[in-house]
This record gives sequence, structure tokens and C-alpha cells, in this order.
Amino acid sequence: MTEAIESTRRWSRRLTVGVSALIVSIVALLVMSFLPTGYVLEQPGPVFNTLGHVTNADDEDVPLISVADADTYDTSGSLSLTTVQVVGDREHPLSWTELALAWFRPSQAVVPVDAIFPEGETSEQREQANAVMMDDSQSKASAAALNALGYDVPADISVVSLVDGSPAEGILEEGDRILAAGGEKITDVMQLRDLIGAGEGAPVTLTIERDDETRDVEVTPEKTELDGEESWAIGVSLMNGYELPVEIAIQLNNVGGPSAGMMFALGIVDTLTPGEMTGGEHIAGTGTIEADGTVGPIGGIRQKLYGARDAGNDYFLAPESNCNEVVGHVPSGLQVISTSTLEESIEAVEAIAQGDTENLPTCAGS
Repeated sequence: MTEAIESTRRWSRRLTVGVSALIVSIVALLVMSFLPTGYVLEQPGPVFNTLGHVTNADDEDVPLISVADADTYDTSGSLSLTTVQVVGDREHPLSWTELALAWFRPSQAVVPVDAIFPEGETSEQREQANAVMMDDSQSKASAAALNALGYDVPADISVVSLVDGSPAEGILEEGDRILAAGGEKITDVMQLRDLIGAGEGAPVTLTIERDDETRDVEVTPEKTELDGEESWAIGVSLMNGYELPVEIAIQLNNVGGPSAGMMFALGIVDTLTPGEMTGGEHIAGTGTIEADGTVGPIGGIRQKLYGARDAGNDYFLAPESNCNEVVGHVPSGLQVISTSTLEESIEAVEAIAQGDTENLPTCAGS
């Protein structure tokens, strides 16, 4: 009898301890579910066909790309740009539960909040910067497409904004066109940055146009940190401008950044070229573009791959410089073709249209 009572007591103690541990675990789990982590989520965003229509700011259905003052031609299939959607922000980062779930979803990526929303940068500043990059991307895409089609496209660069307290403050103004630096004609932002960097802090004489007048001004660069690397800068945001011989309008609301450039350029080329370049195939892609047709790397390519596949695309054009992020992460049903120039991208689209994709360059091992 005594043994039975002792056994019951031991069982009761074990049950009490077990229930207590379970309750503590549940409470801890609930608390962890709501605690912020310092991370946000990147996932596939909307996909837009550059050959199709979108809704503009006035809620009207309009072509994403429209051209005036030139012959245009019917298109088919799709040449779609891809986007990345960010879930969370500095005020509302992921919870630990959301973080844990994201690790099991290959289409999502968990990134530090500082990587997307830098300390001290307001939402308004971020949106403005993304809008400037989108405008620059559209301008470069138009120039690249027309250059590829044999048009003459004169170029210049202009000042978009100045950093408070920058070396250029009080010397340059928004809207100034920069014509030359140190007597050398300037037609590209990177050309000016390289020239300033080569001077290693030496004053640079800029020839600018303001209010239809040309003048020379002198700016002394300062050393700054950009993308983790030190460089010389004058503290201005610049944008390439082009005198387009054909009027091209690109309408896409609530999308920012430079990564749609290559797909914009392909859409323009198809619109201005006889015949249906895609052959009715559904092709997506991403990549920045320069006026000379150079295709550059972008962020969030894994999410864009899944977004393209889920939107019904069979092919994806990826910047060659992003191939290391593509290998091992291509969703089933999607063929990835690597590209480094607009010319290569056009050739790839034409090969896809003809069903001849065996010899197209890929991201090795993808």
C-alpha cells in the first residue's frame, strides 16, 4: 500500500513538472512569435509584361511601352520584367515565427533590416532614390534599344540632387547639365566617377550648362564610403540624359530601382522591329542596362526566378554576373539563359522563338 502511494506521488510530481514545462514552452513560443528579429523578408513580387498593358496613375489601361514618331509592329508572347517584394521594415521587422517559416521556402530570403532600410534613411528618401533609379533605367533602356537599332543617340548627364554638406553644395544646382570634366567631354555617369576617382581628391573643373548658359566651376572631392568601399565623390546624384530621336514613354507605377532596364530595352526593340521577336514564347528576365547595351547585376535574383516561373514563363534571361547566385536555385520548369549585353539578349530571344536553345549560354550547373 505504501509503495502504491509513493508511486502515485512520483507520478504526480512528474506530471506536474511535465505540465509546467509544457506551459513554459508554450508561453516562450508565444512570446518569441511576437518578438522582432531585426530581419525583413524578400519574396517574389509582381511580374509585368513589357509588351502588354498596365494601369496608370489615373486608373487607365495603357501600354507599358508606347512609341511615337516611328513605325511600330505587332508583338506576341511576353517579355516580362520581374520584381522583389519586401515584407517588413525597420518599424515592423519579422517575428521569430515568420523567420523560421521563411527558412523552409526557397522562394524567400531573410535579410538584415539594415541592408534594405539603412539607419537614418527615411521612407521618403528611399522611395525618391528608387524613383530616380527607375527613371534613369528607363532612359538608359530607351537609349540602348535605339543604339542597337542603329539610331544616333546623343547623351549628357545632369544633377538630380545634392547631399547636404557635400563638396558640391553651393557650387552645383539641381538641373545642371555636366558637359565636361577637366576639359574632357562627359557623356556617362561612370565616366565622371572614374575621372574623379583618378584625381584622388584633386580639385576638378566641371563645365556645366545652367539656364542655357555654359560656365566652369571647380569642386574638390572628398573621400567617402560607397557599398563598403572608399572612393572620392563630390556628393551629388547624377542621371544620364539622352536626346532620343524617337519618342518613347514607359509607364509603370509603384516599381522602383534599376533592375528592369534590360527587359525595357528588349520590349522597345520588339515594338520597333518587324515580326514577332518572341515567336509567341513567354520570356522573363532581369538586369540593369547601360546605353551601350551592357547588362549588369541586380539583387534578389532567386526571388525573381520563382516569380517568373509562377507567372507562367518558360525562359529567364539572367545577367552573367549573377550566375553564382543562380546555380542550384532554378525552380523546375524554367530554363535560365545568361547574358552580358543587350545584343546577346536579343539573340537569345530570337533563338528561343526559333526553338533553337541548345547552344544558348547558361549559368553552369544551374
